[in-house]
Amino acid sequence: MTDPTADRLRMTPGPTEVPGAVRQRMAQPTPNPDVEPEFFAFYRELTDKLATIYRSDGHDRSATESNERRDVVVLGGEGILGLEAAVASLVESGDRVLCLSNGLYGEGFADFVEQYGGEAAVCDVPWDETLDRETVTAFLDDADGPFDVATMVHCETPTGTLNDLEPILDLLDDRDVVTVVDAVSSLGGTPVPTGKIDVCLGASQKCFSTPPGLATCAISDRAWNRIESVETRSFYADLEPWRTAADDEWFPYTHLTANLYGLDAAVDLLLEEGLEAVFDRHETAAQRCRERAADLGLDTYPTTEDDSSPTVTAVSVDDRAGELQRAMREEHDVVLATGLGDLEDDVLRIGHMGHNARVDRVEQTMDALAAVLD
Repeated sequence: MTDPTADRLRMTPGPTEVPGAVRQRMAQPTPNPDVEPEFFAFYRELTDKLATIYRSDGHDRSATESNERRDVVVLGGEGILGLEAAVASLVESGDRVLCLSNGLYGEGFADFVEQYGGEAAVCDVPWDETLDRETVTAFLDDADGPFDVATMVHCETPTGTLNDLEPILDLLDDRDVVTVVDAVSSLGGTPVPTGKIDVCLGASQKCFSTPPGLATCAISDRAWNRIESVETRSFYADLEPWRTAADDEWFPYTHLTANLYGLDAAVDLLLEEGLEAVFDRHETAAQRCRERAADLGLDTYPTTEDDSSPTVTAVSVDDRAGELQRAMREEHDVVLATGLGDLEDDVLRIGHMGHNARVDRVEQTMDALAAVLD
């Protein structure tokens, strides 16, 4: 039976369009990941490639940062698993956790912290602004004690906002705070300061352009040491066994072989293109999207264009997001996402990430948006 949605242009900020090479690789025969040595060799090769994407292999880094290579592990679960696993593995009862927030996902980290018995202190700024070192410094100075862990988001997908985290990461490192960064919507689409992050989280369905189902983690020695000291209350979300899983040739659960094959193909595509070229492609697509939005009289949601993400553009469409989303899908076969939470009907989001970070796709999308706005 013919799929009536096959020709749709899905410009959502994840899950993203999956290239043919990835789909073909996923259709290949897959081994038993629990008993065949070849699979463990494949997994080790994949994590080595991912280390390059994470820039955790010392590429273009200072001598100090190059000394500590992050271990990369891949978990069987959607990107949210990575966020929960980081908190579950680093936080136990009574631990003080600083949750930096300028959006829905930054705010949501506090829920995980409290779920695992930690004490969450939320340092927040308005959702249309970005996190900054001065605000965090003032919050730390006013706090009634030090923090063990800090969480934050690189790209807040619901608002299309990209945070400059390096100054904040330096500040927290000076205070010996273990840092967790949600880079789910930025990893593979724009540089991520992984060398300054203790646990950096990604996911398959965003800039990698593979189906949902895998969470990636780059983990520092400082984080591993803390993980090993924490009594984790979860089995599936416990990161500790993954430190030696590949070398021991034993995974905590049966891994998602087809998904891993797809991710491997996607990583090959990124590395063949070259990371700088990939980042430039995302910047070019994002710039064109913002130019077209301005031509249509639409403001981007972040306060300034410099705060806008190269992977997703959020435009303000007061009370019209749902209506415009339906019209785009039904009249032009273009799928967009609305905002989340309180912004559900006030923000329309255009995902130009991964395979969709191409100017021709942006032009087609914005032509359709222009038509439904008339």
